[in-house]
Amino acid sequence: MSERVPVEDVLARRMRAHGLTERVPVDRLAEVVGACGVQDSPPGAALLAIHARVEGLTSEHLDRAITEDKVVVRTWAMRGAPFLVPTVDAAVFTTGVLPPTESAREQLILGVREALRSLGMGLDEAVTATRAETVAVLSGRRLPIGELGAEISARIAPTLAPRRRERWRAEGPYAQGQPLGEAVVHFCLRILTLEQVVCFAPREGASYPFVLVDEWLGRAVPHAPPDQARTELVRRYLRCHGPSTRAELAAWLGVRAGDATDWWDLVRDELTEVDTGRRSWLLTEDAEELGSAPRPQGVRLLPPRDPYTQSRDRTTILAAEHHRSVWKNVGEPGSVLVDGRIVGTWRSRAASHRLTVTVTPFVPLTQRHADGVRTEAESLGRLRGATSVEVVTAPT
Repeated sequence: MSERVPVEDVLARRMRAHGLTERVPVDRLAEVVGACGVQDSPPGAALLAIHARVEGLTSEHLDRAITEDKVVVRTWAMRGAPFLVPTVDAAVFTTGVLPPTESAREQLILGVREALRSLGMGLDEAVTATRAETVAVLSGRRLPIGELGAEISARIAPTLAPRRRERWRAEGPYAQGQPLGEAVVHFCLRILTLEQVVCFAPREGASYPFVLVDEWLGRAVPHAPPDQARTELVRRYLRCHGPSTRAELAAWLGVRAGDATDWWDLVRDELTEVDTGRRSWLLTEDAEELGSAPRPQGVRLLPPRDPYTQSRDRTTILAAEHHRSVWKNVGEPGSVLVDGRIVGTWRSRAASHRLTVTVTPFVPLTQRHADGVRTEAESLGRLRGATSVEVVTAPT
């Protein structure tokens, strides 16, 4: 193994891979989304993440990319979360995420195992039943998950043996008044997104309705053999988050570390071990970039669950003492990125066309950095249609 690589070189290479070294023109929006997908939870986070990477972005640009040009599609992907991904590469982030074994698929769809056990049903059996009804129910329609799940569940129930049917129709533990079978259908729809049967249409009211993929796009979505899609997914992961490990890949995907072997082994011959103070690996073709990537300059306000902060080696990108400030189970703040380092958190509040951005730095900001934060906050205000922006700096 070669000499130890400084953390600064690792971060500089990641910044460039994540599109955070410099913003690109808006006509490269789909390319930005395709680096490693952009998570869109909490709702609206994807717009803010793309804004941190694309010059002059407006919400209309993103809406057009999804609803008119359809070069971007919204689907469930890694960790069972909603993501925006390029339509042309949809297979990478759907087929590529879908585990090859039933047990690993259960792990990806957290919460389904208990329901299946009480029904005496396997996940693949439940998915097959759901798939068989979904096309008929959804054809020519857009339905939120509640309505879609209820209709599919009602169609499946008569096909079940009496005892299983009774349990299927009984209230389950997931939501008051929700039949257990309807909850199982909700879980199975996550698999159907990864099978490219369904995806999300634009938001209507409080939810994103489901549509059939081929109907939404007006054409068949590009497919890829599973191993080919998984290989490309791991490559994109390593370009954005390497040097990394198999266990970190597993956490990013949402599977067990042992199950990630099915992805990791596909690229094993393409990897180079890198000394960053721990055993980790990088794509050999990217290893030459270490030390040559430009040091990032300037300020970015990254949203909660930005692709960059989804790196699983959190201590590489931020000192452990600040982890609890950035990564929370509920109500995560955004991250203030200054010259390639996370230096604080931020939150925003909108009222009467006024956007207030509250920044909580870990260390006092220089005047240059404070000015950069204000510039970014004003840009966020324009993105959100605010007529005025106030920046409040909380005590360090």
